[in-house]
Amino acid sequence: MKKEPILATIIGTGFGAGYWPWGPGTAGAILATIMWMGATLLFTPISVFWFTLTAIILFTILGTWATAKLQPYWGDDPSRVVVDEMIGVWTPLLLASTWQQAILALVLFRFFDIAKPLGIRSLDRRKGAFWVMADDLLAGIYSAIVLYLIIYIWEG
Repeated sequence: MKKEPILATIIGTGFGAGYWPWGPGTAGAILATIMWMGATLLFTPISVFWFTLTAIILFTILGTWATAKLQPYWGDDPSRVVVDEMIGVWTPLLLASTWQQAILALVLFRFFDIAKPLGIRSLDRRKGAFWVMADDLLAGIYSAIVLYLIIYIWEG
């Protein structure tokens, strides 16, 4: 029996977060949020924005590749693949500037990712590695819109 490709496994599982037994998707989203928070300690806000945008683009490409490589071993949308949750939560984090906003971005993303309203469920039902990523990107976009509205209302 062939083993899963190691690089695809590392990327797809979000550096191993997908092996967390109680909510691997949440573990992947939390890891991505922690990574973002770490970046805010090291870089300027504009650098964090570009770092996050680059991560979304790069990991969408790498995540699609990794998912395609892992699907023959783990099935169409394996719960161990959490790179999609990582790019999903990074999307509203593009707008965050405080740790409170980062936590809100995480909560909003997990809500949209789990509830799957407004077309997210229809993307989730599609087959193929790209669609594994696409539903989480849409959940991230909806989360970003709500986060933006909350920030706008809160800060006037």
